[in-house]
Amino acid sequence: MGKRIGSRRRGAGTGAYTSPGHRHHGAVQHPPPSLVGEGTVVSIVPAPGRSAPVAEVDGPEGTRVRILAAAGLATGDRVAFQSGKLDRGSILPLGGIPDGTLVSNLEVNPFDGGRLVRSAGSSALVVAHSGSEVTVQLPSGTFKVFLATCRASVGAVGGGGRGEMPIIKAGKKVWTTHSLARAPFKVRGVAMNPVNHPFGGGAHQHVGRPSTVSSGTWPGAKVGRFSRSTRKKRQLRERRGT
Repeated sequence: MGKRIGSRRRGAGTGAYTSPGHRHHGAVQHPPPSLVGEGTVVSIVPAPGRSAPVAEVDGPEGTRVRILAAAGLATGDRVAFQSGKLDRGSILPLGGIPDGTLVSNLEVNPFDGGRLVRSAGSSALVVAHSGSEVTVQLPSGTFKVFLATCRASVGAVGGGGRGEMPIIKAGKKVWTTHSLARAPFKVRGVAMNPVNHPFGGGAHQHVGRPSTVSSGTWPGAKVGRFSRSTRKKRQLRERRGT
């Protein structure tokens, strides 16, 4: 009797494969634009499920906010909101950040809280200003134009050396990826036994059957390339121009 393979069970979103939300800090975004002035970094804490550390800042109005910690930011540093000094961790509009400055946590639309360049160690580069627009080079190397009112955090995101830390034991990797809701190991289907995967078994490691499956296949056999026949027919019609 067949069984539901691991990748299909994970896709169902059961409790064993979902990220433990009660351990997370929640959304970590730029503070609202009404918060203007300077704040003091109280502490820098790790955030489960997030690669970058989080900085807790006492705002100018006595409110405590959480922002992504910039590289080199320490407890007791002063951070500016909306206007002020150009220093690491400050959250300023792109129009007020000079060319050649490293930035992170960029807003795609003004005051959306930050959506780009948020992973640990990543940074973007302010390239040019032209009126109400600012050109920024993203980590991928592409250039993107933002409105000058979009905010960004000055400096790269902290935690850049996380990829250099070796994971010695298999159990440590299991717990490292648990909060990320990610599979710690990925075993090839052809390396498994026939009872564990449709591609398993055989005298040598090969698929041994068509690797494409239909959308109506039962979950235990739904592996490989999901090439729908309707999609192929539509592409064929587009080539013919009908």
